[in-house]
Order: sequence, then structure tokens, then C-alpha cells
Amino acid sequence: MDLSTYNHSFSLKNKIGRLIWNIIFPILFRPFGSRLFKKWRVLVLKCFGAKIEWSSHIYSSVKIWAPWNIEIGAYSSLGPQVDCYNQGKISIGDNTVISQKTYLCASSHDYTKKDFPLVLKPIIIGHGVWIAADAFIGPNVSVGNNSIVAARGVVIKNVEENSIVGGNPAKFIKTRNFE
Repeated sequence: MDLSTYNHSFSLKNKIGRLIWNIIFPILFRPFGSRLFKKWRVLVLKCFGAKIEWSSHIYSSVKIWAPWNIEIGAYSSLGPQVDCYNQGKISIGDNTVISQKTYLCASSHDYTKKDFPLVLKPIIIGHGVWIAADAFIGPNVSVGNNSIVAARGVVIKNVEENSIVGGNPAKFIKTRNFE
């Protein structure tokens, strides 16, 4: 491996956007933690290109790398200290809960190449999903509708609809049935 030749693929527009976001985030997003400011936080994200429904709830302690690379559906929630490392796109469906301290990572590196290039790979989380506390969702992963990822689960492969998975790496536990 030769990291002296490493070159990421971010445009100047992306770099400037990140610079402005890193200045604005601690001033106009993070300090407004009360539920009274729920819509304010959504507005700030929308101003930076997030495709987010007004009914979404994003805690002020959430870290979002690039708001323009995130889509969040109606009545969905990003809990306290969720980390969206979304160099690649992250899409979250309606009525989905991403619990505290979850890490969503939508990029990796191509370790088969000497220059170790950055690879952007999306994460797609369906409708009615619950990602429990401190889980890890890796790049290029889809979590099917109505699925559950157990606390501290490490998801590196797709999760089928109505599945409950957990562990490291996450494995199928059982089917999610509704009464």
C-alpha cells in the first residue's frame, strides 16, 4: 500500500459545504436541544440540502457529516449521539427509529488497490425499522422494512424485511411478527 498517492474524490463544492456546515452546526444546531426546537433543527438540515420530513425528530447531539447526503422519512427519529458518517448517501424510511449511539457508515476504502481509494456506498434503511442502541450499520447495506437490529449489532450484510438480527456480525434471530 502506498498512501502517498491517496486522493479522495470530493469536489470543491463538497469541501466548501463541509467547511460551512462545520461552522454552522455548533452554532445553529447543537445548542438547540429542547424538543421545542425540533422543527428548527429540521429547518437547519433542510437549508443544507437534507431531504427530511418536518415530522422527523433529530436530537441535537446527532452528528451528520453531510446533510445533503441524507434522506429521512416521516415520523422517523435519530436518537441521542447517533453518528451519520454519510460521505455516501443514507436513506431512512418512514416511522423508523435509530436509537442512541448508533453509527451509520456509508463509505469505506478499496483495500485491493495500492492507493487505498475512498469508496462511497449507500445505506438504505426501510420503513418501520428499529435500529437499537449502539448498533453499527456498514456501507452498502439495506435494512428491510419492519426489521429490528438488536443493540450493539454489527450489520455488514443486507437484512431482509421483518427480520430481527443481532450480534457481531449480525445474524438472523427470528422473524418479526405483529399482533
